[in-house]
Amino acid sequence: MNTIKLGNKIIDDNSLYFIADIGANHNGSLEKAIELIHLAKESGADAAKFQNFQADKIVSKAGFDNMKGKLSHQSKWKKSVFEVYEDASISKDWTRILKEECDKVGIDYFTSAYDFESVDLVDPYVDLYKIGSGDITWLEIIDYILNKNKPVLIATGASTNEDVLRVMNMAMKKTKDLVLMQCNTNYTGSKENYNFCNLNVLKQFSIDYPNTVLGLSDHTAGHATTLGAIALGARVIEKHFTDDNNQEGPDHGFAMNPHSWRDMVNRSYELLVSLGDGIKIVEKNEEQSKLVQRRCLRVNTNLKKGHMLLESDLISLRPISEEGFEPFEKINLIGKELLMDIDAGEHLTKKIVKL
Repeated sequence: MNTIKLGNKIIDDNSLYFIADIGANHNGSLEKAIELIHLAKESGADAAKFQNFQADKIVSKAGFDNMKGKLSHQSKWKKSVFEVYEDASISKDWTRILKEECDKVGIDYFTSAYDFESVDLVDPYVDLYKIGSGDITWLEIIDYILNKNKPVLIATGASTNEDVLRVMNMAMKKTKDLVLMQCNTNYTGSKENYNFCNLNVLKQFSIDYPNTVLGLSDHTAGHATTLGAIALGARVIEKHFTDDNNQEGPDHGFAMNPHSWRDMVNRSYELLVSLGDGIKIVEKNEEQSKLVQRRCLRVNTNLKKGHMLLESDLISLRPISEEGFEPFEKINLIGKELLMDIDAGEHLTKKIVKL
């Protein structure tokens, strides 16, 4: 796997990068956005991510107003789609303030910028960019972002292999600093969504793009998917973050909170070190267990020097003593002469048996 520098952290096979997607969970309050930055840092996040857009440059009011029925995750919204996006949009004046606050607490600041003006606005303040799943076919803005010469994270929700291939062919011609993220784009928070996370896509990504860092952008409420993705090679994890799941808003319900986020981070690092290097050996902490649990060949009666060993003389018992023969070596001992007396229960060695 390629390495990539995200903010001040080098990400490779032995490290993780956690992105707290604050998104719209600031509820339109700068004070709350700042509070969430602090909580994300305390909970173990490496980055606090926001979203920069202008409602009229990301959604069509007429398009959504004329839609026949709302999408499942929008059906509970009390306002129109356009109004929700208006409320969730961040003031241009926030960018510098949020960046300075992230620097102050020691967490990376970045954002998903959903129009060209927003990209230019945030560029002086970010070290990386995130392409949301919905923009995976908008190659024009992705190309514009790639030209900023900063690491780019690409989410692949509601996409096909052809969509991924198209954007990756373009992106890889410009940079190696990419993170390709498996994603399932469904914001309902339903437990049924686990059926559609399809984490095994990460296996195919690792084959198709072997030099690209892999990630997960996830909208499930727990962290089972995080652990699964890490086991399959993902090293960058993005989850929504809130201080209270009971608040009104499009993303609060399925977001992680400070308690669940900290638990996710702790369990993830336990998993990461548990994965090891894949080479099967007797590990350092197993050496004593090996001695007391393995068997070696011992004699089941007192035998004299010169005795020719019979199969009936031998028994396999724990522990395996120093220089003892393992049970599978029994065939090499039958018919061999003893070079000295041996008492019942003692183990055989090369000093005792003439091989």
